[in-house]
Amino acid sequence: MTKTALITGATSGIGKATAIAFSEEGINLIICGRRKEALKDLQKKLEGKIRVHALSFDVRNKEEVFKAIESLPEEFRQIDILVNNAGNAHGLDPIQSGSIEDWDAMIDINVKGLLYVSKAVIPQMAERKSGHIINIGSIAGKEVYPNGNVYSASKHAVDAINKGMRIDLNEQGIRVGAIHPGLVETEFSEVRFKGDHERAKSVYEGFEPLHPEDIADIIRFVVTRPYHVNIADLLVLPTAQANSTTVHKNK
Repeated sequence: MTKTALITGATSGIGKATAIAFSEEGINLIICGRRKEALKDLQKKLEGKIRVHALSFDVRNKEEVFKAIESLPEEFRQIDILVNNAGNAHGLDPIQSGSIEDWDAMIDINVKGLLYVSKAVIPQMAERKSGHIINIGSIAGKEVYPNGNVYSASKHAVDAINKGMRIDLNEQGIRVGAIHPGLVETEFSEVRFKGDHERAKSVYEGFEPLHPEDIADIIRFVVTRPYHVNIADLLVLPTAQANSTTVHKNK
């Protein structure tokens, strides 16, 4: 039976790479994001291999989230796999000089957005007693680093929510797991440093970081395991990275 996956944050980075990887497995897709043109481009690229439906909404807006999920046509209404990938980091400031707007953005997207989408999708999985939820966390959800305060807090929340989901949905037979990447070269740093391209680029200089395709390949592995196998919690780092602050760079 062909499965259907919903992926948030599918317009770039890990989300886009995961959509491509899933299409190669014959999984139908609901791709979600805020950038309509990027969604259209990805939809055109993948259609023909599989069925693709694009939903443009902001995960921070609970009305938009529920309205979008409720608008799905009949052939996409059964969601077998949910990939909660949408997330961001804003700023890298000590707590005393951090921006409240940055804090709100990280908590609203990384925590509340994940909860809104999950709340919209989980009931039909629970009713069927079948489904698979993958939450994309971060090494920042496992440890805290200087100036990472609120971002780390938001990803610690994802780690806790993932564990809570797995407990609460155990009786329904729903698989729940999280992937926690280290340094992945995406638009992440561009967003964190608010368009400062040189500063963002410097994060990945002197070593080979993870690429979105690396994480997508792992997610593909996770969803293609036999149903009795659940990859519950996985930390993935580039070889050059030992923890959040220890990265071996070539001089």
